Amino acid sequence: MAQLEASDFAQAVVDRMGECRDARFKQVMTALVKHAHAFMREVDLTPDEWMAGIQFLTATGQKCDGKRQEFILLSDTLGLSMLVVALEQARGARALADQPGEKPTEATVQGPFFWPGAPRLELGADIGEGFGEPTLYHGRVTDTFGKPVGNCALDVWSGDEGGLYDMQKGDSMNLRAQFRTDADGNYRFWSIKPTFYPVPGDGPVGTMLEKMGRHLNRPGHMHMMFNAPGHERLVTHLFVKDSPYLDSDAVFGVRNSLIVDFPKHAPGTAPDGRSMSRAYYTAKYDFRLVPSA
Repeated sequence: MAQLEASDFAQAVVDRMGECRDARFKQVMTALVKHAHAFMREVDLTPDEWMAGIQFLTATGQKCDGKRQEFILLSDTLGLSMLVVALEQARGARALADQPGEKPTEATVQGPFFWPGAPRLELGADIGEGFGEPTLYHGRVTDTFGKPVGNCALDVWSGDEGGLYDMQKGDSMNLRAQFRTDADGNYRFWSIKPTFYPVPGDGPVGTMLEKMGRHLNRPGHMHMMFNAPGHERLVTHLFVKDSPYLDSDAVFGVRNSLIVDFPKHAPGTAPDGRSMSRAYYTAKYDFRLVPSA
């Protein structure tokens, strides 16, 4: 067997996949191998640097548990999660290019703090009592043709007024729930006005960001996930318009179309009829889902 030179290893690995029967898997792995080898050659990687990289990935995996997903955080902070979202949206835009209707609501990252199995509550329920400044979220869910999407499952979750999520504090579920839109696609619930917060910095990803000279912060946002039969799933946020870090989100997730006014109201009767003894905020936003092919 001829000895391989530095420029030969990538092709040698690709050639070993000659019997791979999964065409897409082969395409992805071929590109991964070629780009990874090209990266190593470009930076003239040393053995110590490569071992440091392996140890970093090992530490990232060791930091993960049932409530902490350090690899998602790594993907988010390197812009990879949002790149995947952007590529998916571009595919969807091409598919809808010759179709009538309105532009669908933009997606963004799911993040590492989604917790399946949140309690299902009735529209108008308050999940924010005692956790921050009360805020009424309301609006309508339709498809891109304006048809209401009734009985759409809407999962919502956010951090508290200090920016911490329940799973970070070791608490039982709070500030998260699942609602169902009514027959006309309307939704409404009470939570809090989200504040900016740092992503977890006590793990290998935090060390990486510090060494990069980057901050840890995300602007204030409410996570929202929509699931309805006959429609594509939507994972998105609503961002607080006056929040810091909109221009430098640590996970690159901000979309201009998702930045929302949170007007403040004096005590009195809220738009849903609730009597409020203290000042409160509202956030109104209408969502458009893509009908499934």
